[in-house]
Amino acid sequence: MTFPHRRAFLGRTAQGVGTAALGSLLFGSARAAEKGPPSLGAVNPLHHQPKAKRVIWLYMAGGMTHLETFDPKPKLAEMHGKLMPESFTKGKQIAQLQGSKLNCFAPQHPFKKYGKSGLEFSTIFPQLGEKCADDMCILRGMHGDAINHDPAHTLMNTGTMIAGRPSAGSWLWYGLGSESKDLPGFVVMVSTGKFGQSQPIAARQWHSGFLEGKYQGVHFRGQGDPVLHARSPGGVSKDQQRDVIDAVSKLNKLEAETVEDPEIATRISQYELAFQMQTGLPELTDFAKEDKKTLEMYGTKGGDGSFASNCLMARRLAERGVRFIQLYHRDWDHHGAVKDHSAGTAKEVDQGVAALLTDLKNRDMLKDTLIVFGTEFGRTPMAQGNGRDHHIAGFSVWLAGGGVKGGMSYGATDEFGYAAVEDATHINDLHATMLHLLGIDHLKLTHRYQGRDFRLTDVAGEVIQKVLA
Repeated sequence: MTFPHRRAFLGRTAQGVGTAALGSLLFGSARAAEKGPPSLGAVNPLHHQPKAKRVIWLYMAGGMTHLETFDPKPKLAEMHGKLMPESFTKGKQIAQLQGSKLNCFAPQHPFKKYGKSGLEFSTIFPQLGEKCADDMCILRGMHGDAINHDPAHTLMNTGTMIAGRPSAGSWLWYGLGSESKDLPGFVVMVSTGKFGQSQPIAARQWHSGFLEGKYQGVHFRGQGDPVLHARSPGGVSKDQQRDVIDAVSKLNKLEAETVEDPEIATRISQYELAFQMQTGLPELTDFAKEDKKTLEMYGTKGGDGSFASNCLMARRLAERGVRFIQLYHRDWDHHGAVKDHSAGTAKEVDQGVAALLTDLKNRDMLKDTLIVFGTEFGRTPMAQGNGRDHHIAGFSVWLAGGGVKGGMSYGATDEFGYAAVEDATHINDLHATMLHLLGIDHLKLTHRYQGRDFRLTDVAGEVIQKVLA
């Protein structure tokens, strides 16, 4: 094409540039529409539309037995007292039963079908069964890599057995930010029951690893003040404290300009958060505002350190914008007396869990709150006296709310409950699915450290598509 005049050339070219620019804008808008909404964290915008806004992880520490809880095994009951077929166990990793006679040990409690869905699990969770079965999705094909408690906790929390990596809660706080201005984005609470061995839970299970220290989980106490020394000291006004915080921040900023240490920014933000918490904590722990019906549903008046009280606190934290809430109950290590101890421990958590799900549903919050109920590993189908040993080849975790299908199970172990044989689900897959429900592609939530891009799912993980609503 030729242009006899310079004016014609410029005019037509300008039209072409304008058309191209318009096309670029429209294409960009279309691409933006495919992504999720803006985020307060590092993932901005979100990779896709989220189904969940927050996570409440109910962590049954000690190795909850799947065979007395969520995985019915009639064949194992038939084989009670007989030798476990060697084809299952030969050459396999066993913790304390190595070299012992491996006799089958029947499930110690009856199972029942609950709800309209007929989801089957143990009768030791009567309230959960009667009230929440149609909200639950049981992952019966879980498996892991760590046969002992501490590395198994590390794997469940960080996606790897290598200590020092960020915990899942820290990854979420980093990626999504927090909606709360006067509370941490990641809160941990621990309760202890009366049955089994109460395994210690190290604070590094909620550490931020190589992420900034401000993303570390904050341990709240179940009784008294959630955080010690968070209340204003007597005789000191809010304005006086504000002056001190501002002065310290200015000094820290001057130091940051000199030494260029990124942890100084963390120090500044933590001073500010601690100051804001002095306002948020008293209101958070004022259970007197809860109505009588709610307190009766949980079976607690709050602040008594029980698991049920922590569940009530979890709902209050969720309402106030906390992104990741993790409740440990240290009572599931049943090497002996598994029948009595599993029933006792289940009773300690059943009412609180059922109340939490019901309460969230009544407040229209379950739909965007992902509940995870799980443990670090399962228990052997073989007897250890009248208990069960550690087991990693197959166990159960369940999910509810936050974009998950309810009233169903996914995956399966073999007829003895020994190994995951159908739709096997690794812990990395669980993390990938959790991130997906929150609007994050697990492959894209990375942080460069020592020359390598790290992520929560390490070098594995696939989203469990069949459980998504």
